Amino acid sequence: MDAGSSITTSVLVARFRDWMAEAEKGEPSDPNAMSLATVAADGRLGLRMVLLKDVDDRGFTFYTNTESRKGDDLHDNPRAALLFHWKSLRRQVRVEGAVERVTDAEADAYFASRPRLSQIGAWASIQSRPMEGRFELEKRVAEFTAKFHVGKVPRPPHWTGYRVVPDRVEFWVEMPFRLHDRVAYHLEGPLDGGTWVPERLYP
Repeated sequence: MDAGSSITTSVLVARFRDWMAEAEKGEPSDPNAMSLATVAADGRLGLRMVLLKDVDDRGFTFYTNTESRKGDDLHDNPRAALLFHWKSLRRQVRVEGAVERVTDAEADAYFASRPRLSQIGAWASIQSRPMEGRFELEKRVAEFTAKFHVGKVPRPPHWTGYRVVPDRVEFWVEMPFRLHDRVAYHLEGPLDGGTWVPERLYP
């Protein structure tokens, strides 16, 4: 992997998309899965898998319940780290940056594209909160299914998208004898109009 010279955000995103396209051909399931790391107000770390739903020159977008643990973390500390691990390609991409909410229009559009049962689930699940048993969840699903009947399911007020606005991105390729190829890009200037400076790292 050639570190090369400084590149624009568009070139960086295009490189990521190329790798994602290859992962979509080779990964058996969820090539858009990524680990999301957050930090709570008290310093407690959180890590979970979420799905990338969009990537463009503005950043990496996923959707979730704002009242979940990750939503609480991002409210108190709006920074996050992402990790894509494509085992079939023997590649990883690490992303770090600030986090912002998507617009209501973006969240509405994506929510409308989801399967109806997933829309119902967004209302039924009090995400990250304790529940006594599976029946409790099934009961709430039934209640909201009846509530919305055959009509349109609106986006819950506690459900939206978050965009990780990167300031550091690392591309990692597995090599023999653990002498992996690593190139990290650091943003200099604003995301729109700034440049990404490469730095080759020891494995």
